[in-house]
Order: sequence, then C-alpha cells, then structure tokens
Amino acid sequence: MKRLVIILLAVFVMCTMAYGKQVGDVILPDSLMAGMDELLLNGAGFRKKLFIKVYAAGLYLIEKQTDPQKIMDADTPMGIRMYFVHSEVPSKKLVDAWNEGFVNGTGGNIEPIKTEIDTFNACFSQKASKDDIYDIIYIPGQGVSVYIKGELKGTIKGLDFKKAVFSIWLGEKPADSKLKRQLLGE
Repeated sequence: MKRLVIILLAVFVMCTMAYGKQVGDVILPDSLMAGMDELLLNGAGFRKKLFIKVYAAGLYLIEKQTDPQKIMDADTPMGIRMYFVHSEVPSKKLVDAWNEGFVNGTGGNIEPIKTEIDTFNACFSQKASKDDIYDIIYIPGQGVSVYIKGELKGTIKGLDFKKAVFSIWLGEKPADSKLKRQLLGE
C-alpha cells in the first residue's frame, strides 16, 4: 500500500510539472517559445469583468520578474497567453478593451502609436469563443506578434508599441489590478 501511494504521488507530481499552472479549469503551460527563446511562466490569473471570468492569462518572461516597469521597459522576449473561458467575447468588445488599455497605458497620448494600435486592433476581427487561445508575443527587432488559435494574425514593430501593449496588464491603470498582481507572481 505504501508503495502504491508513493507511485501515485510521483505520477501526480510529474503530471503537474508537465502541464503547467492550473487557473480554475485552465492549465497554462510552464513555458512558451518566442522565436528561439523559451519564456517561463512568471504568473497567472483570471481577467474578470464585473465578476465574470473572461480569460485565464499567463505572463511569460525570460526570467522571473516582479517589477512591472522593468518588464514593460525591457527589450527582451516576452508574451501573454489568454485562454478564453467566457462563452463569447465580440470582436468590438475586445477592440474597445484594447483601446481603453492603450489610453490608460500611455496617459492618453496614443497619437505616436496610433497606426500601430490600428494594425493591432485589425488582428481581432473575429469574436473570441470559449477555449480560444490568444498569444501576444514580443521579440526584439521583430515586434509584437498576435497569434489566435495558433495562427499568426499580424506583427507590429516598435518597442514603444510593445511597452503600450504590456501596459494593458501591467501599467499604472491596468485592465484588472488583481490580475496584474497575479501576473507578477504575487
């Protein structure tokens, strides 16, 4: 009996290590690839809107970091994975949320990156449905790439744009302050 318990415990530990972090019913992987770089899960949580869970999110970095400003300013590979848990989020609501995040993250000064924001928003022409996975990956010298269900929708160049994108989750006025703390591993 003791041997069986040890075997079952070992299997449980290996399964947990292989799959990543569980956020509700969603399992986010321990790592993502950004080009040739492996990114590690820094933290994870739910994006909620009025008590409704919209998506589970994970922040992926080269190495763990708790300072949001250093993360946003860094010209290093990083990513956000969003695993949608809500039945449906219309594309207009996604774009409206991104736009609000850009305004909040830039202190209202979106003009310098307006073209980049428009290109980014154009990637979200379809509704997000339950179990859809969206990855926003930054690679220095290439830009911010948007993947929806594994398909590349577009890449937007510029470090200033990258800073604005990550400010949506990590800025002074994030979309969800509890999620910000969770992404920072708090």
